[in-house]
Amino acid sequence: MQKTVNIKNKRAKFEFEILDTYTAGIVLTGTEIKSIRDSKASIAESFCEFNDRGELFVINMTIQEYVYGNYYNHKPKAERKLLLNKKELKKLQKDVTVKGLTIVPLRVFINEKGYAKMDIALAKGKKLYDKRDTIKDRDNKRNLDRIKKIYK
Repeated sequence: MQKTVNIKNKRAKFEFEILDTYTAGIVLTGTEIKSIRDSKASIAESFCEFNDRGELFVINMTIQEYVYGNYYNHKPKAERKLLLNKKELKKLQKDVTVKGLTIVPLRVFINEKGYAKMDIALAKGKKLYDKRDTIKDRDNKRNLDRIKKIYK
């Protein structure tokens, strides 16, 4: 039985305000998908960008080289194309250019058919005071849970 792969970008929800989410396919080579199945990938510092032909690419995604892939191995930080519908691509490109929003990857996973998918989000960067509010809310929730646990 195959273990589940769930590679997350933990800083995305802290750094950005998530407005809308999409699930996109990723164009990968043989050794890239094998490394992802071994959970040897990171999307911590990655972002998405359109090229001049209107195609969406994920930049700075690190997929470690496959251990058993000799000279067929891939580049760890190559740009990888994301697959979405034309309507979704046009909407995302319009929002990025007109409104000044950004597209950040949230997680990489393997679906039930065995394909690698990526959850991406249309997001707006948070200001410093928004980040402080997030930290304060997280600490308050943690303290409240700690108090509830004591009195159960």
